[in-house]
Amino acid sequence: MPSLTLLLLQIVVILGACRLLTPVFARLGQPSVMAEMTAGLLLGPSCFGWLAPDLSAFVFPDASLSTLALISQVGLVLFMFLVGWRLDVGHLKSIGRVALVTSLVSIIVPFSLGSWVAAVAWYQYAPPGVDAVPFVLFMGTAMSITAFPVLVRILMDRQLLTTTIGTLAVACAAFGDAVGWLILAAITAIVRAGSLADAGLPLLGLSVYALVMVGIVRPMLTKFVRRRGGTSSDLAVMLVTVLVSAYTTDALGIHALFGAFFAGVIMPRAADAERVFTDRIEPITTALLVPLFFASSGLRTSVPRINDWELVGQTVLILTVAVAGKGIGSAVAARAMGMSWADAFLIGIMLNTRGLVELVVLNIGLDLGILSPVLFSMMVIMAFATTFATSPLLSLVVRPRRTS
Repeated sequence: MPSLTLLLLQIVVILGACRLLTPVFARLGQPSVMAEMTAGLLLGPSCFGWLAPDLSAFVFPDASLSTLALISQVGLVLFMFLVGWRLDVGHLKSIGRVALVTSLVSIIVPFSLGSWVAAVAWYQYAPPGVDAVPFVLFMGTAMSITAFPVLVRILMDRQLLTTTIGTLAVACAAFGDAVGWLILAAITAIVRAGSLADAGLPLLGLSVYALVMVGIVRPMLTKFVRRRGGTSSDLAVMLVTVLVSAYTTDALGIHALFGAFFAGVIMPRAADAERVFTDRIEPITTALLVPLFFASSGLRTSVPRINDWELVGQTVLILTVAVAGKGIGSAVAARAMGMSWADAFLIGIMLNTRGLVELVVLNIGLDLGILSPVLFSMMVIMAFATTFATSPLLSLVVRPRRTS
């Protein structure tokens, strides 16, 4: 079968599976991203490859997975740009005392607990040749991530986005994701350079890049957007900016996704320019390219690898630490800052959402060789479980309050 024909078949199968699962998950009160995550897992060796190995090998042969992954990476570049664009920097500048403390705790506690688990498990679960420091730092970062775009989507569906508690949760998630990506950029530089000492030059280059983006590129883009006002030229300029930024950070030894994210952060918030991008690029990104990423992640996830009680126990430990660190830790912090227990638990539930951004981080770890396939599968299960639980837990907490 020609490669293009095979690629088209894979896309049809992936989008078809997403389309079939979307109404099912909608009935369960889950956002469409959960249907796409589930479709990706089901198409991988955890289900499709296990039930029909020959058919799975025909549709998704190993030799074709690199092409599928590469196309999905282009989608991730555009998606991370959208994440950065939707990150309201004004929220970070005007973040209140309650949000600041809750945000810090929601990063520090899961980071510390995740690092502790990683330090204990490093000798057994880290791939050969991976030093303890990057492994521990990466696991801590992965535990502290919140899926900012997925959280916004869930809050919009439940009409909680504009409420006080929703605004607080979004501010905390935005701050946490910004810090998490900075830490991840440093870890990536260390791993690619080989040591902390060798990472000095890439990190210096990253600092220069950031200064150029903020001090030169952003003012130029602001003038351009104001003068042009939202045309097809704006779309071309934004795309070139995103791709050049992604290329620059990847060439510096960080990661292309960080450059895409930062390009979104510094992009001027002009309504006309945003409309051009969201009308023409975002639908293709979310409807086509992001599902391909979920499928690519699912094809790398094998639940049957977790085939003994020790691995099951380690998976349960990872899930417990993730919930305790992110969910319970942020809830206790919010309560300590004077919020009611009901509102504090809402904050904990919301910030425990991981979803797509967590999968992006985990795939970076797998690509860098920090995570083994088994540990990657454990972490994907954690991301899936914590995201799936968000909507039901919100229903348990919010519904009684609305009817009281």
